[in-house]
Amino acid sequence: MKALMLGKLAMVIVAAMVLAVQAMAQGVVKRTIVVSLEDRKLALIENGQVKKVYPVAVGKPSTPSPTGTFFIERRIVNPAYHHNGKTVPPGLGNPVGTRWMGLSIQGYGIHGTNEPRSIGKAASHGCIRMAKTNLEEFFELVAVGDTVELVGERNEETAQLFSDVQKPAAVAAAQPIQTAIVSPNVAPIQLNLPLTFELNGENQPAQVLMALR
Repeated sequence: MKALMLGKLAMVIVAAMVLAVQAMAQGVVKRTIVVSLEDRKLALIENGQVKKVYPVAVGKPSTPSPTGTFFIERRIVNPAYHHNGKTVPPGLGNPVGTRWMGLSIQGYGIHGTNEPRSIGKAASHGCIRMAKTNLEEFFELVAVGDTVELVGERNEETAQLFSDVQKPAAVAAAQPIQTAIVSPNVAPIQLNLPLTFELNGENQPAQVLMALR
């Protein structure tokens, strides 16, 4: 009898563990950060859906950004900057801005900049730079362990993520041309011709007063 009760208890515990694992799995958010070095843009993908796209600065030719798949290893608010034995404290002059997301490749990360005009260019020492407002927003949307893909040359994935679809310009409908032959000896006449013009993509009526001589 006691063995039967223990067996039932074990089954209940196992069932509870399975349900807990399933609940955790349903609540897990899978995030991937894709950076196209060629497009100089970053996309945050959450559960297969593009959540945000940001312009970024990437490594310049002499100090290119690495390529490959990494992950966010640490997140730091108001980091100090260390380089060649010197330390720059947090503040306006800090080269990495107000946020640092270190990657699983030593020395590289996603961070801010004290040179906002560099965004959209190949200008960094290899890290991924973001504008301050975008950086601070992005920082709150990601976590340690999130996957980061740094893609060197445009491929099918980045083409779909970052291509700008240009809408064709609206073309006004052709209007019939009215002509008139008037003798020089005929007194001037006035014609009210109904014409149309395009405003915000729509044809609007207009009356144009024409004097013929």
